[in-house]
Amino acid sequence: MKLFNWTNIRLLLMFVLVIFLFSFTSNRNKNRKLTKSVVVFVGDNAPFVKQETVNKLLIENKREASSIQKVKLDLNKLERTLNAQEMVEKSDVFVSIDGVLKAVVKQKTPIARVFNEGGSFYIDYEGNRMSLSTNFTARVPLVSGGINKKNNEDLADLFRAIYDDAFLKKNIIGIEIMPNGSLKMLNRNFDYQIDFGRMINVERKFKNYKAFFQKAVLDSSLYKYKKIDLRFTEQVVCTK
Repeated sequence: MKLFNWTNIRLLLMFVLVIFLFSFTSNRNKNRKLTKSVVVFVGDNAPFVKQETVNKLLIENKREASSIQKVKLDLNKLERTLNAQEMVEKSDVFVSIDGVLKAVVKQKTPIARVFNEGGSFYIDYEGNRMSLSTNFTARVPLVSGGINKKNNEDLADLFRAIYDDAFLKKNIIGIEIMPNGSLKMLNRNFDYQIDFGRMINVERKFKNYKAFFQKAVLDSSLYKYKKIDLRFTEQVVCTK
């Protein structure tokens, strides 16, 4: 049996040809220039950071994407650069087959806005501090009073509970943190104050408030009250 018969030679030549074509195509593809860059924001939030700002970071201050070769791109570096932005939670950067440099950006989600002696800032969904944006103002509860290491996690849980509930998100517009740790809240459409008490039995208190509201709004009695007391988990006490 011959080791180098015609069939084996053809297979070898085809294998070499495939390797050559693959190498040639890969090298040619790397040296191609980008066609354009595209920024896509995901999620329900309006952009807190402008598309122009993200695009400028993508093309690394060059005039246009078409002047950049694929081979010179460091996608991991671009992702790290975008993720370092204060308004960005996570980004995914890639190049499509047709040469489009694309960034899919998920922004941080603000759930409360704090006003204190240090100025004003947001609390994001993860419970971290988030700077304000000159591009967009989030419609979230305004919070005043002391936020510190002791109450930060409990407050973040409370803010998330309000944000995740369609009724509470629409109705609770203000939260005041009292010196003793209790909370006072304001409703969007009525003048009464909600005495929430300390941050215990939070789920039960909100459940009581929602049940009370849905019943009281039917007979228009909500306009008569000055204070809604939720401190007692077994009942809602109203003061005219």
